[in-house]
Amino acid sequence: MAYRVGIIGFAHMHVTWLVDQFSALEAVEWVACADTVPSRPSLSEAPMTRRANLKYSVEKAGIPKVYQDYREMLEKESFDIIIACPENARHGEVTEAAAAAGAHVITEKPPAASFDELLRMIRATREAGVELIVNWPSTWSPAWRLAKRLVDNGLIGRVFQFKWRAGSRGPLADLSSQEKAAEWWHHAEDGGGALLDYCCYGANLSRWVLGEPAQAVLGLRGNFASHFADADDNAALLVRYPSAMAILEATWSCVNHGVSALAVIYGTEGTIALERRGGVRLFQDGGEGELHEPEPLPEGRRNVAEEFIHHLETGEPVHETLRPEINLDAMAILDAGIRSARSGHLEPVRSWIW
Repeated sequence: MAYRVGIIGFAHMHVTWLVDQFSALEAVEWVACADTVPSRPSLSEAPMTRRANLKYSVEKAGIPKVYQDYREMLEKESFDIIIACPENARHGEVTEAAAAAGAHVITEKPPAASFDELLRMIRATREAGVELIVNWPSTWSPAWRLAKRLVDNGLIGRVFQFKWRAGSRGPLADLSSQEKAAEWWHHAEDGGGALLDYCCYGANLSRWVLGEPAQAVLGLRGNFASHFADADDNAALLVRYPSAMAILEATWSCVNHGVSALAVIYGTEGTIALERRGGVRLFQDGGEGELHEPEPLPEGRRNVAEEFIHHLETGEPVHETLRPEINLDAMAILDAGIRSARSGHLEPVRSWIW
């Protein structure tokens, strides 16, 4: 069977990864694509900007039709799967439109720009009888699969703290300040900012590793090096879980982290450190720890394209981190963090029945 695939949105540079992954599968038939209309015109066509992403995708995948309006595209074409990579704040409208057209939706992280928006997306896909998948690059990390297995096997006892730090010089770092100011990444109204871009990983992963929804969040964010626009370029969330806490850090102004660990998981009987180069170090005493090299992911399930096609053809569930349920819990953490950064107070984490 050939699955008819289209794309809506080229705002997020990860769209090119998804194009590569789906293009590698014989079961995929590319149909058409369309970008969303940006809130302000881009001034650059440099790599990873939306126009560059569109050009790459059309040329690499050989997508036969490019529409100016994605709603017109959905009216005139039929799709089995829509890859949605618009601005974060437009995930809701795109998902609703694609679901109404009968297409499954694969959207890139973060799930949305707000908790309410993700609820809209989940309701729309469920009512239409299609599926919503949130892709996370971290899902395809063998190291994270190994770390979770070590935790579940009780090698560090009961986990009481989870620490995550992600950062870079920010999206499109080589553009001028004027050019970056025209990109959605740096505007809060478009769902830009380091909190949504990088703390989202920690929200998803801590929820997955700890195995329970969070309760409350204390958030802090600021714009320290990107004064050409209003989105935050640094953020930190302190997350209260029923039996643990998580510290999630994000920065768009980091030259070097200065430490080798991407994340650290602390338990009553040991510590797990995920190293930036991909290894997992297990500490069960005061020494340097034992380095574990993770095994490759299963053949045919190494990325979201393979995983979702495998799911459609076999009925086996997709990885837990991709599913709407865990992503709504993760989005609730981010949402509470944003509210906390505004209020200056600890904010409760919302739930399905809030």
